[in-house]
Amino acid sequence: MSEPTIADIYAARPRVYRGLKPTPLLRHPLLDEELGLDIRVKHENHNPTCAFKVRGGLNLIGSLSPEERRIGVITATTGNHGQSIALACQREGVTCTIVVPLGNNPEKNAAMRALGAELIEYGRDFDEARERLEQILAERPRRYVHSANEPLLIAGVGTYGLEIIEEAPDVDVILVPIGGGSGACGCAIARSGTGSRAKVVGVQAERADAFARSWRGPERVRGEKADTFAEGMATRVTFDLPFAILKRELDEVVTLSEAELADGVRTALRTTHNLAEGAGAASIAAAKKLRDRLAGKRVVCVMSGGNVDRATLARLLAEA
Repeated sequence: MSEPTIADIYAARPRVYRGLKPTPLLRHPLLDEELGLDIRVKHENHNPTCAFKVRGGLNLIGSLSPEERRIGVITATTGNHGQSIALACQREGVTCTIVVPLGNNPEKNAAMRALGAELIEYGRDFDEARERLEQILAERPRRYVHSANEPLLIAGVGTYGLEIIEEAPDVDVILVPIGGGSGACGCAIARSGTGSRAKVVGVQAERADAFARSWRGPERVRGEKADTFAEGMATRVTFDLPFAILKRELDEVVTLSEAELADGVRTALRTTHNLAEGAGAASIAAAKKLRDRLAGKRVVCVMSGGNVDRATLARLLAEA
């Protein structure tokens, strides 16, 4: 499996931009005032499906061979990746099966079904759903779209990294959430490939920190659980391709408590008037946590998605 390059990101742009426009990179004076920082927010929550993942889906599904289109695709997800693949498959006329964990975000499930995907609900978390997918795949051949170990997915989502660098060439720090790692990979490849001086800092949940512990330590580890409401970051394992890229390219990783993640959602809503899910608001929460170190720097926070369900949002607002 070859690593995607900056050339692959440029090559992805025509396929990605057939389905979406570049997303806004906005200043929010209330956010700057509250954190005392110079921040711009990359609004990937403004995409179709309200998340950055759609870029990877459009690139990968748009690149399928005739045989892969005939047999259809299968994937596992907690929601944003699945919506990305479902939307791209709908546009390309490809059948799509998606395995999600039991108790998954019901509104993300409804969105995937509305896009024409067949949903199978199984397991206590993403990793058990993914293991069930591999059993299904043994019974019937389909194009397995891994949520992270896919060069075309990483190249597709890397288009937002290029948009950041091109619109804000003076950026010092890019804060980006990490679940499987494709988004952070895209940013890092775009940064290095364009010669930008920006530091790319990954953000994880303390309760799903297998990547952070693996990145910091001498060997990769597997978590016992991924007990975080920020389902976009709820993974117990690291994945070969993005981990290899990020082990080399990532500048730092910071972990956040559930309280800090919840505060990030409320801060995003209050200061940017944007609804962000837990993973989507993680970069703002990280900027708040690191604000003393970020003082005087030009910071971009990637708002990776806005697909928070009503019950979770009501709880987070009530906790305030």
